[in-house]
Amino acid sequence: MEHVIKASGLNISYGRDEPIITDASMLVKAHEFVFITGKSGSGKSTIIKSLYGELIPTRGDLSVCGVELKNITSSKLNLLRRYLGVVFQDYKLIDEWTVEQNVMLPLIIGGFSKSVCTKQAHKLLKHVKLLHKINKYPFELSGGEQQRVAMARALAHNPVMILADEPTGNLDSYSSEVIWNLLKGAKEHLGTTIVVVTHNIPSALGIDYKHYFLEGGVLHEVN
Repeated sequence: MEHVIKASGLNISYGRDEPIITDASMLVKAHEFVFITGKSGSGKSTIIKSLYGELIPTRGDLSVCGVELKNITSSKLNLLRRYLGVVFQDYKLIDEWTVEQNVMLPLIIGGFSKSVCTKQAHKLLKHVKLLHKINKYPFELSGGEQQRVAMARALAHNPVMILADEPTGNLDSYSSEVIWNLLKGAKEHLGTTIVVVTHNIPSALGIDYKHYFLEGGVLHEVN
């Protein structure tokens, strides 16, 4: 699969409202690291939502990991989401589940055995330096710790692509550095495609990347 995202003439709106995204085009190759920047309210999160099928394009073509999003069925959407790891700005952890259980979630959905789920969760929590919080609940963690758990969850099933919506927007410098290093490591060592919406591209990332700037509902590739 040469391109994991192919979009052309893309319009995205909420219900019958005016389109937030208009006539957008985007090509993302496998293993690329991609930033989408733009002002607050420009529609960056809207694009991320369209890429994992929460919002379906009102016009144009969108293919993600070889799955066409136009007129997508629920079974095809479930298939697509097995290819994706998503990191949300507000974490979206399950409050009633422990840290360990939250990280296991994609593996549980995938039908993996309990031993595989446990082993992978422990490995990733060690990687994000939170193995000592394995039996804690989200409300017992700081915001930075919750986002590191969310990052471990996104990596749990070895996704083809990670979509991250402002993953370090509200974090302290230590947790931000951990998140960027995890995303960079996933790209370099696992070949994962990374798409990140952010206000600011970190200056010290030390990695080649593609950059799209969103303005007036239109995506512009920045050379």
